[in-house]
Amino acid sequence: MAFLKTKKRTNYCGELQKDHQGQKVVLMGWVDSRRDHGGLVFIDLRDREGIVQVVLDPQAADMACAKDMRGEFVVAVEGDVRLRPEGMTNNKLKTGAVEVAATSCAILSKAQPLPFHLNDDTVTEAVRLKYRYLDLRSENLQKFIRLRHEVVKKVRDVLSRDGFFEVETPILYKSTPEGARDYLVPSRVHQGTFFALPQSPQTLKQLLMVSGFDRYFQIARCFRDEDLRADRQPEFSQIDIEMSFIEEEDIRTINEKLLREIWQTFRGKSVGEIPKIPYSEAMAKYGSDKPDLRNPIVIQDLGDLVKDVPFKVFSDTLQRGGVVRGFGVPTKEEISRSQFDKWTSIAKDNHAKGVVWIKKDKDGYNSPANKFLDQDTLGNIYKRLCPDGTGVALIVADDFKNACDALGALRIAAGNQFALIDKTKDAFCWVVDFPLFDYDPQEKRWVACHHPFTAPKDEHLKLLQGSDSESLTKAQAKAYDLVCNGYEIAGGSIRIHNSEVQALMFKSLGLSDEDAKNKFGYFIEALSYGTPPHGGIAWGVDRLIMILCNTEAIRDVIAFPKTAKAQCLMSESPSVVDKHQLIELGIRLAPKATDL
Repeated sequence: MAFLKTKKRTNYCGELQKDHQGQKVVLMGWVDSRRDHGGLVFIDLRDREGIVQVVLDPQAADMACAKDMRGEFVVAVEGDVRLRPEGMTNNKLKTGAVEVAATSCAILSKAQPLPFHLNDDTVTEAVRLKYRYLDLRSENLQKFIRLRHEVVKKVRDVLSRDGFFEVETPILYKSTPEGARDYLVPSRVHQGTFFALPQSPQTLKQLLMVSGFDRYFQIARCFRDEDLRADRQPEFSQIDIEMSFIEEEDIRTINEKLLREIWQTFRGKSVGEIPKIPYSEAMAKYGSDKPDLRNPIVIQDLGDLVKDVPFKVFSDTLQRGGVVRGFGVPTKEEISRSQFDKWTSIAKDNHAKGVVWIKKDKDGYNSPANKFLDQDTLGNIYKRLCPDGTGVALIVADDFKNACDALGALRIAAGNQFALIDKTKDAFCWVVDFPLFDYDPQEKRWVACHHPFTAPKDEHLKLLQGSDSESLTKAQAKAYDLVCNGYEIAGGSIRIHNSEVQALMFKSLGLSDEDAKNKFGYFIEALSYGTPPHGGIAWGVDRLIMILCNTEAIRDVIAFPKTAKAQCLMSESPSVVDKHQLIELGIRLAPKATDL
């Protein structure tokens, strides 16, 4: 590498402007494209800052390698910056007014033909993930990863300015099975025992409050062995925040400040007032605890209109304590039978038994319930859901939770399909007053809606002492989620700071004193040594960046993501390990579950 011994890079390619005219520069990067014009070779040289055109003469001294340059070769050039000839500027490039007339060059590394063209949107995701190191050269991913760095730097600056200390917490920690599944790490030194990769630094950041650090944050790496979605990964990053001597409103205030600085810096927009919506209202009106407020569709109750109708799908549901709810899709498009079938499928996929629709035509109101409901009843339902007289009404009759899930999914599908959502805007809200508990029918026990360290509302503490189903159903948490455009971007709570209340919480979750001591004994003891009132929040870094980058795939904003099956196609992991490693760890593999 003789070139590198005598010359060092002076500029990035994308930095060069008219102000650099006449300067001698040394550039290094990848050949984005090559053109041979009458003895002169033109290359577009690319690095992380952009592209600039370089003109090379293979016949000149120190320039012989110019004729051998090909796409994606790594090269270095020295030359003079000059203005492009009149009429030859390229307005598509930020460097399009200038070019570099090379005086010397070197090929630093050759490249085989790539398995796909960079910036080709037709390449499958499987291929992109297999060759992720090449995909990361693309313009979009370079931009996304750069933005991620800048956002995290802004977060560090803002929180440090507000008196927060950044503290690192362990990656190898104790298993906490009260949340999602843990990733376990066997101990070689203490065979038969395991560390767990943290689902979050929850107890650790609370212990920092016990320790008196008062204001903590961390860009924390977290791990959860759970089923994946487009906006989830088995390992992810959080902006983890905890504060002492505060109430719910204090947490919301300081996080709104952080949000406003992020949006003003990276969106160039003001966030505006952020409404607080109770959980019960969010579910009733939007069918979701993370509503997209850009969607104008609002779910309405129809119980008063259908409680006495002969249509048993409606009347029987109401008699057993369920609900009949629906919304209108404001469209003038003719809705096909296949579209109604798709909506029915969406409802069934989200736990409802189906969907009833009503549309208006020249003969009156048309619906699959026509044989059970008269025109007046159909008309009353339609007018409530479609007051302007156009569109189609969608109705679900089921238990409240199932109806919310189905109508929430239908609301999202209809909003996207009929372009009802203004995606040039961002809409935020705080969802508050969450239930403290949720009943898990599979495990047949109560579980914490957020996590078992969330404090109940003061007036609901007495409900934990009852521990019966009716009491636990009514108990609400000092919890809050920050929602943007239908995504939860941050969630947190005021924590339990009293060891007796924490023990009561564990008891409500069905943990015996012995189980609680084995799993959380160190933590309960710590709370007994003088713990300040405290609370916090965790932002999903990946989801936040996904929104700021206007992409719908969280994998686009992670340098080396996993697939939906929690695999890394690039490194072909997870993979089989050497049997000697297993022997050292004292592990013997059982037959696969599918082989039993």
